[in-house]
Amino acid sequence: MKQAEVTALLVSAEAGDVSALDRVLPLIYDELQELARRHLGRERAGHTLTPTALVHEAYLKLVDQTRVQWQGRGQFLGVASLAMRRILVNHARDRKRHKRGGDAARLSLTEGLEVAAPGAEHDDDFIIRLDGLLDRLAEFDPRAAKVVECRWFAGLDVAETAAALGLGTATVKRDWALARAWLRRELAGGD
Repeated sequence: MKQAEVTALLVSAEAGDVSALDRVLPLIYDELQELARRHLGRERAGHTLTPTALVHEAYLKLVDQTRVQWQGRGQFLGVASLAMRRILVNHARDRKRHKRGGDAARLSLTEGLEVAAPGAEHDDDFIIRLDGLLDRLAEFDPRAAKVVECRWFAGLDVAETAAALGLGTATVKRDWALARAWLRRELAGGD
């Protein structure tokens, strides 16, 4: 019932009902909180953003979207996850710029996605580097980049990723394997 209601409200928002997105938030707030906790669970200890602050910042970005055609709950959560990713990357860049004068520290070439297990903490350098690599991946394989966003940043499993992106689970598994291999290679020096 809740999924259908969220989808109906998103369709209303697309049709011009400016208050529809405000009515969506209470219906999916718990899911957005969980998404924010997953994102922050990969950040360094002592992060200054809380899940609530991350949800609110992402929501403010979502209500300003003019190019998105809202299609349903899964798509909304996918866009919310991307907004959270951007907020955290910008936060890491700002923190690094202030803390270290903007000098980029080198990332160990032995780090790969195996260090990106759920619950693992990552420093600002890794988050920024991964964000840049995802942008590069999106240039030649946008679907694989979206799979990585859902799997790694949002912590969704294969079935949840497939539902959010409107793909089959076999496609998600294939794209995830391809993207992980490419990211490992790039993190190791790109040869």
